[in-house]
Amino acid sequence: MFGSEKDKKRLDSERSLISETVSIDGTVNSSGAIDIAGLIKGPVYSKEIVIKETGSISGSIEAERVEIHGHLDGKISAQNVIIGSSGVVKGDIEFENNLRTEDGADIDGYIKKTTNKSKISGDFLFSKSKEDKKSKKNNNPENVVNQESEALV
Repeated sequence: MFGSEKDKKRLDSERSLISETVSIDGTVNSSGAIDIAGLIKGPVYSKEIVIKETGSISGSIEAERVEIHGHLDGKISAQNVIIGSSGVVKGDIEFENNLRTEDGADIDGYIKKTTNKSKISGDFLFSKSKEDKKSKKNNNPENVVNQESEALV
């Protein structure tokens, strides 16, 4: 009546549920939102991740928005993070905009606010030093002295 069937199906498919009876061992990717009430062993990448009270993840997570009411053993990289009163996080939290914790939230790890406006990523980018770049341009192996890399964060 107010939209086509195609639009309704698309909206329904944007949010996924991993129920209490489901256990996943491996990487989980989603372009939408995921509600996790079961167990995941491995990294999770999604637009939005909500770990329900019965949910647990052993692995890193990356998302725009993360809400934890269950258990996470791994690093969080997100724009906005909410740790609920029943939430347990054992790992570092890296957030861009907002971090909110409720009374009773349990966090064991470092918390860092990033100022990087690009997509948050758990991977670190490395580049060769300026001297190495110059020597590669000149194709002169004699100039390659410094083999160290510097992290671009």
